[in-house]
Formats: sequence, structure tokens, C-alpha cells
Amino acid sequence: MRILLWHVHGSWTTSFVQGSHEYVLPLTADRGPDGLGRATSWTWPANAREVPAGQLRNEPVDLVVLQRPHEADLVRRWLGRTPGKDVPAVYLEHNTPKGEVPSTRHPMADQRDIPIVHVTHFNALFWDSGRAPVHVIEHGIVDPGERWTGELPRAAVVINEPIRRDRVTGTDLLAGLAQAAPLDVIGMRLAGLHEAYGLDPARVELHPNVRQDRMHRLLATRRVYVHPMRWTSLGLSLLEAMHLGMPVVVLATTEAVDAVPPEAGCVSVRPERLCAAVRRFIDDPEAAQLAGKAARAAAVERYGLSRFLTDWDRLVQEVAR
Repeated sequence: MRILLWHVHGSWTTSFVQGSHEYVLPLTADRGPDGLGRATSWTWPANAREVPAGQLRNEPVDLVVLQRPHEADLVRRWLGRTPGKDVPAVYLEHNTPKGEVPSTRHPMADQRDIPIVHVTHFNALFWDSGRAPVHVIEHGIVDPGERWTGELPRAAVVINEPIRRDRVTGTDLLAGLAQAAPLDVIGMRLAGLHEAYGLDPARVELHPNVRQDRMHRLLATRRVYVHPMRWTSLGLSLLEAMHLGMPVVVLATTEAVDAVPPEAGCVSVRPERLCAAVRRFIDDPEAAQLAGKAARAAAVERYGLSRFLTDWDRLVQEVAR
């Protein structure tokens, strides 16, 4: 099938375009949020094509994957078709709800023509999806291989926009974690992080805008991975770290409670326990190795790419019919 989707979430899209379909990615002159085209930080196969927005009417699209509310209007403008009526569509929800969470109504909740696909069971539970059909397709990861060496007694964390997102991503917890072990922070828009949170540059090293392949190499040499997120959907960087064979120290919130088994590291809502677990793995490489192997086994079994693509193939065929 020919599937139209926007390049919104690079890591998720990297897995999605590994399938057997043709993937059409809108491209605008400024490569802005509505026309980013192909990725530059990830390696995508040739069947993921970027097409200028002005040429999309010539594309015989079989299915649209919407990821933001305004994309339905873009489909009407650029394709001349209405999602859910003139062209089959699904709405992929990456995020946890915001605001008054128990009552947060999904923007697609008042219609029946476009199924909502949640990436975690937690999201499906917490969003009010109304009368819309609901599916859950859990993440799948392109396996980077078991590459952990843990040779550096340091902890690593991946956070994009840590200052803007602040408590959502647990950025305020970094100072305490940095006391437990030297910390490497990887992500986008890291400038000013030391100053904003009083972090010691000797304890916290920043790695901005790292390509995915280099990120995997960097992570694999660190002793332990830390996931301090308070209120985000299940982070793909956490699943990638587990695939690498890293022990993980995880704040027990959202889907992470269900995704990370205890033997893979430490899952707790108490920051002092997270810090204690970081220190333990720093001091005991053998314990870190055992936990990392358990983390990898759990991630490969539940979040493998084959299962992910099979689930999506099944839903795509159902919706397209």
C-alpha cells in the first residue's frame, strides 16, 4: 500500500518505514514541521519517499496516518480528499494526555470514521477516546544489537528539550542523579541546562544533536541508563537502551511500570532509590551486566520490530478494506 504520513517522531517513524509498504512523506521548501521529508539523523530505506506538498494530489494514497489534529486539514488541502471518508485513515497518538488528565478528551473522540491508535496501554486507558474505535499497537524497535560494554562508570540519559519540558521529563532530578554518578545527557536543545538547574559541568556532560547510530555507541559504553520521565509516553530511548543490553534505572510512572521488569534494574517512584541503584551498578559491573541481559531479553520479546510491523499490517489492511 501507499501510506501518507508526516515525519513527526523520528524514532517511531524509523521503525514504521521498515515495513513492506511505500511511505510518502510530505516535503515543504522550508522543511518545517509540516514538511520535514526524510530523516537526516536516522537511516531510512528507499521505500520511504519525500514528495513536495504541491505534488501530493498526483499520489494515489491508500491510507493516511494522522499524528496531529491539523493534519486532517492538510490532507484536504494537499490531496483534495477527506480523511476517513475519501481516503482511509488512522490517528496515531504518541503522547500522554495533558491538563485535567482523568477527563482529557481526545481531539478525535467525537467521530467513528478514523480509529485512534495508541502506542501504549497506559495512553489508551488515560485518554478519553469517546466513541472513536481504539487500538493499541505497542512500540517496535530496530534492534541495534547487544552492544553494552559498560566500560565507563557513568550514567546516561536521553532527554529532548529538557529545559522547556522541565518536570515532565524529570529534568529537576538530574542534579541528584549526578551526585550518584557522572552523568551524560543526550538530546536536542540542551544549551543552558547547566545554568538552569545548577548542574556541575564536571559531573554532567552534554551531548547535543547526536545521530542515532552514534547515540547507540555512546550509550553502550556507559554503565547504566537512567529514565527520569514523569509524564511522557514510553520513551523509545529507554527501549533502545534495553535492546543494547544496558541495566536501566527508571521512574515508576506511566507505561514504564509495565514495560520494565524488576530484574532489568530498578523501577521506583522514590528518587533516593533510583540514586542508590545507580551507585550499585556503578560499583558492581557484574550486577550491571546481569540486569542488562534481563533488560534486553524483555525488550526483544515485547518490543521487537517483527511484532510491531505485523500488528500494523493487520490494522492497515482492516482499515483499508
